[in-house]
Amino acid sequence: MQTVGIVVGPVTQKNLDSVIKANGQLAVPPQNKADVSILSGGIIDHISVIEGQQVKRGQLLATIKNQDLIRIQQDYLAAKNNFTYVQAEYSRQKQLQEAGAGTGKSFQLSEATYNAEHSRLTAYESQLSQLGISPGKIASGRIVSQFPVLSPIGGTVGQITANTGAFVQPGTSIMEVVDNSKIHCDLTVFEKDLMHVKVGQKVSFQLTNQENELITGTINGVNKSFENESKGVTVHAVINNKQQKNLIPGMYVTALISTGSRLMPAVPVDAVVRSEGKQFIFAVVPSDEKSGTVKFKKAEVATGVTELGFVQIKPLQDLPASVKVALKGAFYLQSKAAGGAEDK
Repeated sequence: MQTVGIVVGPVTQKNLDSVIKANGQLAVPPQNKADVSILSGGIIDHISVIEGQQVKRGQLLATIKNQDLIRIQQDYLAAKNNFTYVQAEYSRQKQLQEAGAGTGKSFQLSEATYNAEHSRLTAYESQLSQLGISPGKIASGRIVSQFPVLSPIGGTVGQITANTGAFVQPGTSIMEVVDNSKIHCDLTVFEKDLMHVKVGQKVSFQLTNQENELITGTINGVNKSFENESKGVTVHAVINNKQQKNLIPGMYVTALISTGSRLMPAVPVDAVVRSEGKQFIFAVVPSDEKSGTVKFKKAEVATGVTELGFVQIKPLQDLPASVKVALKGAFYLQSKAAGGAEDK
């Protein structure tokens, strides 16, 4: 054993920086993703953008032709002209009332008519404003037959689901706009690991289908309910994307969440050998000390955190609490075991 450098010793408790492995995908908050819908049905007259184009909040995306729009403007102008008369009559009755020359009934009637017509006029103005049409321009005689569709947020135009000339119903989404500047990651953490995950912990991400590109982030939220029968809880992490990598919602990631230092059973990295896709340590088999021989047995283990030359281990079979293992020389023992001399 001295000649080949085999050293035995106990499995020790080491203070290692623990990590939790989790899978998930990139996403954007609801306030950074918008479906562009229309309030009133009509025919798409023109689409001003293409998929992938950057747009600003309030930018023109499309125009919609609507024949009912002309009627709404006519009704608005009629209501506005009528309100001018009603307002004048209300002012006259108010002056008479204040001077004590009018009747209370006439003043109350003119006041009621004034309030009703004012509400009707305000409703028309609100309806026009929602359609992106300025009531002031209509009042000046500029009647329009189409209304604009404006971007509700700044971002990138996603899928456009309608074509020029198509008729769309009210409430129909014709395209989406996504702001990827606030992209984050939704990770699934299972119940057994949940108590170790906290807001503020650092996360390292690997983009699964992007040649394992590395990005970093920080936990900023932990859901308080299970998502499904798998007992998984969604954990949200903000991403540090100073390098402006092209991150897109839906990308799959594998994440390592740093949960801080914890005491855990560990052995030197050289004590673990790999064979046929499995990992093993060599445990000392209790024997008669008078024989002067030491026997070893392979024990399969699962490994975890690796830090400062030590690796966390979890035996997959029961081992005595005071078991000793080969801390050095495990590769020599593996070669002897492969040659049929496993117990020597």
